Amino acid sequence: MFKGSITAIVTPFKNGKVDEKKLGELIEFQIKNGTSGIVPCGTTGESATLSFQEHERVIEITIAQAAKRVPVIAGTGSNSTEEAIILTKHAASAGANASLQVSPYYNRPTQQGLYEHFKAVAQSVNIPIILYNIAARTGVNIEPETIARLANDCKNIVGVKEASGNLEQMSRVKALCPKNFALISGDDGLTLPVLSIGGVGIISVVANIVPRDVADLVSVFEKGDIKAAQTLHYKLLPLVKAMFIETNPIPVKTAMGLLGMSEADLRLPMCSMLPENLEKLKKALKDYGVLR
Repeated sequence: MFKGSITAIVTPFKNGKVDEKKLGELIEFQIKNGTSGIVPCGTTGESATLSFQEHERVIEITIAQAAKRVPVIAGTGSNSTEEAIILTKHAASAGANASLQVSPYYNRPTQQGLYEHFKAVAQSVNIPIILYNIAARTGVNIEPETIARLANDCKNIVGVKEASGNLEQMSRVKALCPKNFALISGDDGLTLPVLSIGGVGIISVVANIVPRDVADLVSVFEKGDIKAAQTLHYKLLPLVKAMFIETNPIPVKTAMGLLGMSEADLRLPMCSMLPENLEKLKKALKDYGVLR
């Protein structure tokens, strides 16, 4: 169920509020362009600045709009285990297909603390849990041994979004975990390398603007057409780089504004791009052929 190009969707804002109509339109655009799943309320969805009410509403809208055509993997993690459980229970009751659980941030738990946190969340619901490892944001790495321990002890912990950027670590995850445990890339630039070591897909930022190309990259690789996958990988690479010239989701939301896909509104402390970086983003979009 959890494979292919899965879009970490932005949360569109208008006049300081969640633009519910636009969110529905963006989800429809994703499904029509081959996206295999939607992740609302992740890093790209600015979950850190959503209120509890907004967080739950965004998940509900996503589930309703997807209408079971693609799985919805709701971002419901927190650095508070109790809060993560509350959010995850809500997502489960709303009909989410799975939960994406980021490692607790700021409080920097030990590996045992991570194990107990994720186990408590997993035991609170019946839906599948996908771990989210992104030490650059959270300050703590989920070690492969801890991931394997969780995968073996909790039947509903079924995969990991790996955004460590470390292919050796990801290879260890594949070697230590059950064969059906899903390794999902958390970095657009590493989609093809992760697929090559046994990954099943990507939770993507750049798919917000070019969903068909990201979906095609995974699809042609699965069909064994490595040359076509490499062509798409190198086509996407400059655009992917542009998506991270400033902190995500600043560039992707700015790009969506430039392309007329949605407002470029961000919530502080996310702010507008520096002029020189905006010009680099515009050039990348023009070079890719999506901006005139």
